[in-house]
Amino acid sequence: MKTRNFGDSQSTISPLHDPLASPMPDAKYEVRNTTCYMCACRCGIRVHLRNGEVRYIDGNPEHPLNGGVICAKGSSGIMKQYSPARLTKPLRRKPGAERGAGEFEEISWEETFSILAERLGKIRATDPKKFALFTGRDQMQALTGLFARQFGTPNYAAHGGFCSVNKAAGLIYTIGGSFWEFGGPDLERAKLFVMIDTAEDHHSNPLKIAISKFKREGGRFISINPVRTGYSAIADEWVGIRPGTDGALLLAIIHEIIALGLYDRDFLVRYTNSGQLVNLDDQHDEFGMFVRTEVPEEEGCYDPQNKLWWDRNSDKPVVTHTEGADPFLFGEFKLPDGTPVKPAFQLLQERVKDYTPEWASQITGIPVETIRRLAYEMGITARDETIELPIAWTDSWGKEHDSVTGNPVAFHAMRGLAAHSNGFQTIRALSILMTLLGTIDRPGGFRHKAPFPRPIPPCARTPNTPLAVKPNTPLDGMPLGWPSDPDDLFVNTDGSPVRIDKAFSWEYPLSVHGLMHNVITNAWRGDPYPIDTLLIFMANMGWNSTMNTVEVRKMLGDKDENGEHKIPFIVVCDAFHSETTAFADLILPDTTYLERHDVMSMLDRPISEFDGPVDAVRIPVLPPTGECKPFQEMLIELGTRL
Repeated sequence: MKTRNFGDSQSTISPLHDPLASPMPDAKYEVRNTTCYMCACRCGIRVHLRNGEVRYIDGNPEHPLNGGVICAKGSSGIMKQYSPARLTKPLRRKPGAERGAGEFEEISWEETFSILAERLGKIRATDPKKFALFTGRDQMQALTGLFARQFGTPNYAAHGGFCSVNKAAGLIYTIGGSFWEFGGPDLERAKLFVMIDTAEDHHSNPLKIAISKFKREGGRFISINPVRTGYSAIADEWVGIRPGTDGALLLAIIHEIIALGLYDRDFLVRYTNSGQLVNLDDQHDEFGMFVRTEVPEEEGCYDPQNKLWWDRNSDKPVVTHTEGADPFLFGEFKLPDGTPVKPAFQLLQERVKDYTPEWASQITGIPVETIRRLAYEMGITARDETIELPIAWTDSWGKEHDSVTGNPVAFHAMRGLAAHSNGFQTIRALSILMTLLGTIDRPGGFRHKAPFPRPIPPCARTPNTPLAVKPNTPLDGMPLGWPSDPDDLFVNTDGSPVRIDKAFSWEYPLSVHGLMHNVITNAWRGDPYPIDTLLIFMANMGWNSTMNTVEVRKMLGDKDENGEHKIPFIVVCDAFHSETTAFADLILPDTTYLERHDVMSMLDRPISEFDGPVDAVRIPVLPPTGECKPFQEMLIELGTRL
């Protein structure tokens, strides 16, 4: 208690409560560990419970990914758990109610599964592609993809088609791995770090921890971004750029690196196709392709090592990596049969010869002298500050090395660079720049994470014939894959798409994660064909994922001349009411990430570290709310019934 003077009198004031005492002394307090899912970083979290209710969420200091750090989004997971928009029971659109009116009636899970099993059973027995399953940013794509494949439908994909998959595809097709789950900047050993168009929500906590340590240890951080917020605000140098013009900047830097001779020749010769000869006979069937010779085929889907160099020592073509050979990177040559050829690096130099800093400055808004300085700094740092680690290793060609060397220039880029019509080629330009500097899979540069790197392209293939889709039969191939040539496209005999989203067709050949944002529009148009049932999981396509929200919502409720919906049956599985659930015929209430098991698996979306593979799990800290079920359990139950 305290005594205070008020004029001529004294007053004794008691506190309303003891701030140090427990407000509920008999309450049960618990702390349970799991994995966050407020973004795709998958940080370790501790969920603090009082009498079985979440009080707050903080970072798990023992988790290797985030070491106890948590962002505002992660700590606000309590709002998701107790949102008034939670779905808690299966719902069916009321008879006579219009789609979009949000008028539903509760039904049992038994009736729900019976409705789905009957409808999907008929589709599977007649034409499996009439069923389409498209999911949002789920972390169970190994399971959802398996369900679609076993059902027999080609119409399955996840959210990547309208997120960052052109970034991942461009890098994986070029260097065998990509940023984020698949690899990233080795800031523990880098001297120069260049971040391009990255927002603060991508690989948030681990990257912020790494940047903090990198800067404290004297590393130089350059951020290239249209706006100076977040990462750019703490960078040593911010380079403002016009949105969508990063490709021009990267091509100009490549031009300068080659012109200055600041590329890592040894790395290019041994680990890239820079010295490999390309057929330049425009009358030849193999025009523009690598010249190949006969060598024993390797097992698996690896590109055979049957290409040629033009050897500087013998002045003749030899098989790549021939002992004692040293290839030309520049020049023009003729094979014994008269075929004109050039090394791939010569073609790169020719391609970028007009992409000068002056050209790029007009496009990007970055001063010419800044572009030249950036290129010089990258090249000099990579060349003159090489690091060496006493780690013996053997490369892919069987050559033994006593140590590992690295050129300590690291890059990072995410959706801001990729989410443009030129994003695929822009990220490929970045991968070429990293390759020129010799920073791929080396200390201080870009390092792959298990299970990457993959073959280029990866082995997975979709079917390449409509005969892969048959009644009551699993799909004869993977629902998603990596085409390597036109024969891999998933098209009909007339060249039309087999898939409803037109992925892996002549129109969208490299859509390696599908094109979820095309599905509703194509199904409404009946282009390339109408479907019967659309199942959407964890994706609010009626609002933020369609690029045309008003019209898409009209499509969801639109009817043909006979009064029948153009998309006959819509099923939505989600944890919350949304703009899309309002148009559903059937709603399946999903659990939150605090109520279910998940696996962050090497088979799915890996969470590995540079130095080794890692799997992680998510375990329930709360029972499901109401009658919610995890989507995994729904698929298993439905699959069993089918």
